[in-house]
Amino acid sequence: MNLPVGLAELPWEDLDFLGWRDPGAPDRSYLVAPRGDGIIGVTLRVPQGVRRSFTKTTVCSVCVTGHPGSGVSLLAARRAGAPGRQGNTVGTYLCADLACSLYVRGRKRSQLAGRHEETLPLEERIARTVRNLDAFLDKVLEGER
Repeated sequence: MNLPVGLAELPWEDLDFLGWRDPGAPDRSYLVAPRGDGIIGVTLRVPQGVRRSFTKTTVCSVCVTGHPGSGVSLLAARRAGAPGRQGNTVGTYLCADLACSLYVRGRKRSQLAGRHEETLPLEERIARTVRNLDAFLDKVLEGER
């Protein structure tokens, strides 16, 4: 696994999870998040046969940031347990650069910034992002129970 470039310099205080694209395999990404009393790591892949649109506006399912074109990717994770061993996956639409935490906090701006301004307070946007990520991770872990 290739770790993200500049790992030590990341704005850790602003990250709800760590996510990065594998520079050696652009269709593979990694996501590491706090979960209960520990952490969870998930390998994400762009499903084969998925076409990326460069003309449509898309919205991340986790942080609800709108992006033009290919700024959001469908990423799939293998389910935990027996379903995952059988090849079953669960997918979600995520910011292509996995920088959801930075978009929510205004540390990074989508190219659509200003067109759709959020009215929720920052704390509520952060809580929504964490809830949405937890819901996706719940689906990944479903087969483990």
